[in-house]
Amino acid sequence: GFYRNIILSNPRRRNALSLAMLQSLRADLLHDVKSKDLRVIIISAEGPVFCSGHDLKELSSEDDVKHHSLVFEICAEVMTLIQKLPVPVIAKVNGLATAAGCQLVASCDIAVASEKSQFATPGVNIGLFCSTPAVALGRSLPRKVALEMLFTGEPLSAQEALMHGLVSKVVPEDKLDEETRKISQKICESSKSILALGKATFYRQITQDLDTAYKMTTQVMVDNLTLKDGQEGIEAFIQKRKPVWSH
Repeated sequence: GFYRNIILSNPRRRNALSLAMLQSLRADLLHDVKSKDLRVIIISAEGPVFCSGHDLKELSSEDDVKHHSLVFEICAEVMTLIQKLPVPVIAKVNGLATAAGCQLVASCDIAVASEKSQFATPGVNIGLFCSTPAVALGRSLPRKVALEMLFTGEPLSAQEALMHGLVSKVVPEDKLDEETRKISQKICESSKSILALGKATFYRQITQDLDTAYKMTTQVMVDNLTLKDGQEGIEAFIQKRKPVWSH
């Protein structure tokens, strides 16, 4: 298996999520996603800013309400798409992630950040409250931490983001590539079909009450055993050999 690198590469515009950037990101996320060889997607960025959020020039009064709606609708589509993809998506953050850029990090399955990274939702300071980023933040962070970020616009350091669960790991900048690659390679050792089932089930159960979640996941465990790779994994464990996945 292999992992695909998607690189936000407009550092002069602080990798802002313009409409064109969002459309490109959506296309890259969906490209050949059903291939059994594709196992992990990594989103990173060029320059000192991972992503500054929406391009504010596109949100001025020069554009009409229809254009504004399209920007936010496609952004929401991209953020939800990440969790619907059958492969894990890792954010590799080396710098500042603000507003919808912070939302992008929060929407990924895993986030690895360098020690210099920071995370903020400063929209309140310019009169545009980060309501859509709040959806991802409110599902990743404790409520009071998310609301302090949203109400003040003050940034979290990488270590604070780790402590509160916005990112998975924080490493020195010179170890960021190595750590992200290590996680990706470990994921590639598992069956794609099993990971796809597990990822979809995780996001389904997380919004359900406890009894409903256990009822649903109990059935998924049974279904998992009927999959070819489910049986292969158990047989390989019993026979003390490496599994041969069909994906």
